[in-house]
Amino acid sequence: MTSASLSREIQLVARPQGAPKDSDFALVERELAAPGAGQVLVRNLFLTVDPYMRGRMNDVKSYTPPFALGETMTGGALGEVLASGVDALKPGDLVQHDLGWRTHALLDERQARRVEPLPGVSPSAYLGVLGMPGLTAYAGLLDVAAFKEGDAVFVSGAAGAVGSAVGQIARLKGASRVVGSAGSDEKVAWLTGELGFDTAFNYKGGPVAPKLRSAAPDGIDVYFDNVGGEHLEAAIGAMKPFGRAALCGAISVYNATEVPTGPRNLGLAIGRQLTLRGFIVGSYTRHYPDFVREVGGWIASGELKYEETVVDGIEQAPQAFMGLLEGRNTGKMIVRL
Repeated sequence: MTSASLSREIQLVARPQGAPKDSDFALVERELAAPGAGQVLVRNLFLTVDPYMRGRMNDVKSYTPPFALGETMTGGALGEVLASGVDALKPGDLVQHDLGWRTHALLDERQARRVEPLPGVSPSAYLGVLGMPGLTAYAGLLDVAAFKEGDAVFVSGAAGAVGSAVGQIARLKGASRVVGSAGSDEKVAWLTGELGFDTAFNYKGGPVAPKLRSAAPDGIDVYFDNVGGEHLEAAIGAMKPFGRAALCGAISVYNATEVPTGPRNLGLAIGRQLTLRGFIVGSYTRHYPDFVREVGGWIASGELKYEETVVDGIEQAPQAFMGLLEGRNTGKMIVRL
C-alpha cells in the first residue's frame, strides 16, 4: 500500500442545529485499493464547498439525498490521475468528479470527466466560473429568468461565485442596469469597480427595500435570487410588470432554526403578472456547450473576471464551508490540497 492510496477524508458525524460547528465533522484516514479495470485513482488538487451542501446535512427529503452520518461527504473536486485502469485516462490527466471532501478518490470511469488545462487559468476554475456555479449563472439568467437585452437586473449575493458571474453576463448581454447586493463595503467596491456593475449596496447597512429603490429607481425586470428572505421581498416590491425572478438559493435561511417570516408581499405577483421560478442547475445541462464556448471566450478576452477565496488543507474544509455560509468569501470558495 503506497502513501498515494491513503486518503484523508471529512465525514459528517452530527447533523447541525442552526449554523454548523467543528464538532459536526471528523477527519478520518482510509486506505484505498489500487484501481481495477475501468477505475482510476485520483489525487485531488482542489475541492469545492457550496451553499447547497448545508441542505444535505439535514435528514430531509430533497432533490439530492442527505449526507449519511459517519460517511465521507461528497462534492465537486478537480484532481490528477495517479494510476489508471481506463484506456482513455492516463496518469497526469486532470479530471473533474464528485468525490470531494477527501484527498484521494477511487473512481469508476463514468464518474470522471477529463478536462483540458487552460493557459493562464487555474484548473480550479472548473469548479467555479467554468463549472457548476458558472453554468448556474448562465442558465439561470438566460433561460430561467428569460433575460433579454435592455432588462434591468438585480442580483443578490452578487459577490459570490454565482452572483458575480450573473451580473457580468447580464452586462455583457446588454442589460440596461445591473445592481448587486453584497455583505461588505469591500465587496461592493469590487462589484462596481472590477466587475462593472452599475451600482451595488451593502445589505448589512440597513433594510434592503429602500437600498434597492435607491439603486434601481425605475424598477427591475429580472431578479436573480441567491439569498431569499428579505431580499426576495424587496425584489418583488421593485419588479416591473411581467418581471421574472430566478430562484437559485436562499442562503439567508439555510441555518434558520425558526420559520422565516417573508416574503410577505407575494400578492403583488398577481397584479404585476410576475414569474417566480425555482431551478436546479442539473435540469439545464443542455446549455453546457454554449456556456463553455461563450463564458470561456469572455474569460480568455478578459471581459469576464472571476475571484477565488482559497483555503489550504483538507482539515480546513469544514472551516471553509462555515465561512462560505457566513459570507467570508469573495467569488468562489475553494479548498486547495
